[in-house]
Amino acid sequence: MDEFYMRLALEEAYKAASTYEVPIGAVIVHESGIIGRGHNMRETLKDPLAHAEMIAIREASKHLEGWRLIGCTMYATLEPCSMCAGAIVNSRIDRLVIGARDPKMGCCGSIINIVNNPHFNHRVDTTFGVLEQECSSVIKQFFKDLRNK
Repeated sequence: MDEFYMRLALEEAYKAASTYEVPIGAVIVHESGIIGRGHNMRETLKDPLAHAEMIAIREASKHLEGWRLIGCTMYATLEPCSMCAGAIVNSRIDRLVIGARDPKMGCCGSIINIVNNPHFNHRVDTTFGVLEQECSSVIKQFFKDLRNK
């Protein structure tokens, strides 16, 4: 099922790319159903907090009518940054599935590991590399096209 839901997160990433946003997508699953989805909208909304993960968390919280996303899995095409990793911990998401690592900003193990820090009261079961090539390719192609313009 991980590949199935990561493909849906990739669809979100392609939505971002279609509006000239960095193509990152996220979906949140609870009891085999999607309850939150998001793609980067920082440029569109002029909002530094409008990351795919943050948008998906807000939507999932509305769906569950609460801030605790216990029993949920997030699928993210790129390893979350420090802000998003912190929000994942704070929202009590149980599991995080990541497509591609982010060696420049990734805070789920690449640079630091916020989601599995033993000093926090919640840790997140994390899986890397689901559809890694596709998740990495969409970002690489986006920046290649941007440089060519």
